Amino acid sequence: MFIAHLPAGYLAADLVASTKDQDRRGLIAVGLIASILPDIDLLWFYLVDNRQTAHHEYVFHWPLFWISIAFVVWAVSWITDQRWIRPYILVALIGLLLHMMLDSFAAEIYWLRPFSEFHLNAVEVPVRFEWWVWNFILHWTFAVELAICATAILVYRRRKAGFGTT
Repeated sequence: MFIAHLPAGYLAADLVASTKDQDRRGLIAVGLIASILPDIDLLWFYLVDNRQTAHHEYVFHWPLFWISIAFVVWAVSWITDQRWIRPYILVALIGLLLHMMLDSFAAEIYWLRPFSEFHLNAVEVPVRFEWWVWNFILHWTFAVELAICATAILVYRRRKAGFGTT
């Protein structure tokens, strides 16, 4: 996925935010950040690792890593009776896992790492072009990304116009 992470994160956060009596903008901001956060490993990929390891193999693309962090933060919120933070934890975890679900569509994501090498890659994108980006942009899966983007724009515009506000 190239362009759909942020719009998908918006759609998920918007859905959760519409069911909560909380700071809608804050929930959507958390969802947007979480939906692209796993790709922070691209900094390491390009600046340190010199593209030696596929960035989906780094810990930031391990779903169990994020689930563990969410569990710890949720437990701390329970122990300290900080209920207000739980919707933000939920939105963040949804955005993070959605990122990896979308990546699993046309790339390998190791869903059970570090315990297993099981990976999910729903669609194999063949290499036909020298510049690897064209292989993805000119593949039919990019139409799914465009559909996600179009849906996010539609939902945003409807919200802006006052439809579906809570």
